Amino acid sequence: MADRKSFLLRIDAAVLEAVQRWANDDLRSLNAQIEFVLRDALRRAGRPPRERPPDEAPPPPGGNDIG
Repeated sequence: MADRKSFLLRIDAAVLEAVQRWANDDLRSLNAQIEFVLRDALRRAGRPPRERPPDEAPPPPGGNDIG
């Protein structure tokens, strides 16, 4: 499973309501719909997310500090 990150999103109430309706129509959660829209926008812009190989471990918490 992909590494998931949380973040706070401030959004206009009308935009949020419209995305929620869209998510409902597509039988997706609001979170999944937002991610779908962002991934589609990245793809259309020619900027797809870099996928990490499955055997590559995520970096340790706190960065690369050694010692």
